Amino acid sequence: MNGDAPSDIIQDWIIRARSNLQLGKAALVTAGVMPEEACFHAQQCAEKALKGLLTKLETPFPRTHALEVLLDLLKVNGMAIPTSVDEAFELTQYAVQTRYPGEWEPVTIGEAQQALERATIVLQWVEGEIYKK
Repeated sequence: MNGDAPSDIIQDWIIRARSNLQLGKAALVTAGVMPEEACFHAQQCAEKALKGLLTKLETPFPRTHALEVLLDLLKVNGMAIPTSVDEAFELTQYAVQTRYPGEWEPVTIGEAQQALERATIVLQWVEGEIYKK
């Protein structure tokens, strides 16, 4: 599959990743929406982008929200992961924990913006890897 046009399933992963990124950005400018929601969508963007790349590489992956697991699978496949992408594992904390009331510190607008920036970096890198010739 490498070098070929991406399959429909790979494109679906990327479309969904882009959608999550847009939802995260919209969350920051929508009254009544908590910054945690933007962070959740940032994590989802990165997760779906990485799963799209693993699909292109024909690498099975577990049902997980743990970005470090997905990044490790890419490394095992010989991918050189830029530091800025590898640091995306930090977004994993937003997959479940911050979506529910609990004993965690509220997320700030700055943290949400940083999460969206990190998700953007991951998505752009993955798209470059998927669509390069």
